[in-house]
Amino acid sequence: MTTAKEPIKVLASGDHFIAPQLFVDALKSAAPELEFDFRTQTTPWPLEPFGPVGNVKEASGTEEQLLEALGDAEIALVQMAPFTADVIREAPNLKLIGVARGGPVNVDVEAATAAGIPVTFTPGRNAAAAAEFAIGLMLAALRRIPSSDAELKKGTWRGDYYAIENAGIELDGTTVGLVGYGAIGSIVARVLRAFGSHVLVADPYTDPAKAEADGVELVALEELLRRSSVVSLHARVTPETRHMLNADNLKLLPEGAVLVNSARGELMDYGPLPEMLRTGRLGALALDVYDVEPPPADWPLRQAPNVITTPHLAGATRQTADRAAAITAAQAAAFLRGERPQFVTNPEALPGADGAGRPS
Repeated sequence: MTTAKEPIKVLASGDHFIAPQLFVDALKSAAPELEFDFRTQTTPWPLEPFGPVGNVKEASGTEEQLLEALGDAEIALVQMAPFTADVIREAPNLKLIGVARGGPVNVDVEAATAAGIPVTFTPGRNAAAAAEFAIGLMLAALRRIPSSDAELKKGTWRGDYYAIENAGIELDGTTVGLVGYGAIGSIVARVLRAFGSHVLVADPYTDPAKAEADGVELVALEELLRRSSVVSLHARVTPETRHMLNADNLKLLPEGAVLVNSARGELMDYGPLPEMLRTGRLGALALDVYDVEPPPADWPLRQAPNVITTPHLAGATRQTADRAAAITAAQAAAFLRGERPQFVTNPEALPGADGAGRPS
């Protein structure tokens, strides 16, 4: 006589963007043949900013809260929960961490790998949202939309914005440089080309044949900066890309260029920007990400002219939340069926990879 197999214990750790129930429903849909025992957790993000927790960054909640919620779970589907080295060490039953983000920055991947725990991620889950937002920031900066709105509400009719020396420029016929050409950058390029822009791309990992097929021009970063009236950042942060825009190369930009960053604050050195804006060397700056989030009260760019700021909202759409939960659940379902998940940060931790993976 055989005994019924125990339900698989799953932690669904969400927040006020990706609710835990989204993970629950997505995993049930992705693996209807399996039985699950769910426990849930809601971290405070985005009502409270994420930040470093233990030895990981961009996390929400505490290690103690996570361990209490985790219990003896085998699978964790998470958004911001802090899977530090200490948490991983205290979770001997854990076999998979599925992270609903483009990169698992809230997980100590080295500790997870050493423990035989694969860590999955969700590339492209917010690509459409972030691309649309970047285009919106460009248009807002080029056409003075936020400042015109604010001044009209105060009773000031800025007819002088129609004067030729103050008039904006169109995307049609303008050269726009994209730094990074992954899922988001490629969508931005497609939209820009529909506007009629000439698109330059700086990304050492882009296949020249793909760039040619997409109708964009692949160039070095320095050339992109020299030629672009608008520059938009879409790269990931790595040791090589940190402060890739800095005092040395920002001066290559044409006079009055517009700079947009909706990717990651660490890609730029923000120090030179206030003076560049005050002198008109930089025509406008549109930011959704910052070197410190949220920016402090004495942040120099608060007083600089022609700055548009939004609170890290580029990926904030309902479709992004649904998509992130679905992709994360699909990776977990594949793992539970003994298949290889599509997006694994540390494939060497998968079962059967040189003896890695925690036993079932």
